[in-house]
Amino acid sequence: MPEVLSQNEIDALLTALSSGEVNIDENTSEDKHKVRKYDFKRPNKFSKEHIRTLERVHDNFVRIASNYLSAHLRSSVQMKVISVEQITFEEFIHSIPNPTILITFYLDPFPGIMLFETGPQFVLQVIDILFGGKGENIIKTREFTEIEKNIIKKIDLKLLEGLKIAWEDIMDVNARFESLETNPALNQVMAPNEPVALITMSADINNNQSFMNMCIPYISVEKYIDKFVIQYRNQSSPTVSSENKKNIESDISDVKVDACVELGTTNIKIKDFINLNIGDCIKLNTKVGETLDLCIEGEPHYKVSPGKIGKKIGAQIVEIYSKDVDNHE
Repeated sequence: MPEVLSQNEIDALLTALSSGEVNIDENTSEDKHKVRKYDFKRPNKFSKEHIRTLERVHDNFVRIASNYLSAHLRSSVQMKVISVEQITFEEFIHSIPNPTILITFYLDPFPGIMLFETGPQFVLQVIDILFGGKGENIIKTREFTEIEKNIIKKIDLKLLEGLKIAWEDIMDVNARFESLETNPALNQVMAPNEPVALITMSADINNNQSFMNMCIPYISVEKYIDKFVIQYRNQSSPTVSSENKKNIESDISDVKVDACVELGTTNIKIKDFINLNIGDCIKLNTKVGETLDLCIEGEPHYKVSPGKIGKKIGAQIVEIYSKDVDNHE
């Protein structure tokens, strides 16, 4: 049976409540479960590790693609990955222009299809360069001719061959062409709410920027998705053996560099310079006891104090410049 309070205990409890000594919420409240919103229409299929792996793969892809385009177009082509994110297939279709070049392909051994889209600005600029132009003018979007579609199809398939090298750290793959479409709305190869990884890349040709997209549906890579995480983790923190470390140190120690300590600077007249004799003194802009710059290959790297080592003149390092570290972070 529950314990029955006496009248005195009830009065004491009421007094404590009215004075604020006891908070009723502390005794009656229960631990509440934390609730996290989850949209079942847009499940997060790709984890952060998956996204990082896809970004790393396509960083390799854009390097390979830019080398191919630079050689094929005989122009400087700079490419980079802009973003990697998960969206739905419907959002992807609505985000790309019409018309565009949309390649549907298989990346064996992945069982499902993937899509590669090259925007109209990229397509028309490449066509202009191949036909003898400079590709410098901004080209208005228009429908593509059959000749243009065939030419850009060959270029896109050549770019997709670079995926074999880009994916080699994860698994062996081969791109296989399926179809080409210029109207994205007609490409209904999967459910609108199917989650996909969208890799957006930019191509800078003659100071004109254009874009291309790689669409990887989760359903197409689900069978092999575990390889993404394992391979990424295994290669994210490479180790160097002690033997290799010694070899690296040995190779570095043999590198010869020019090093000098700058005692100071001054300005003198040509007449005074010509008349200099042994024993003459030149006043520099540094003071006695002040640290000097130790320059390596003409660049200051250390602050040093001058002195003697036995009968030889030497310098002791007292400070390290950090600017070279900041510039390479």
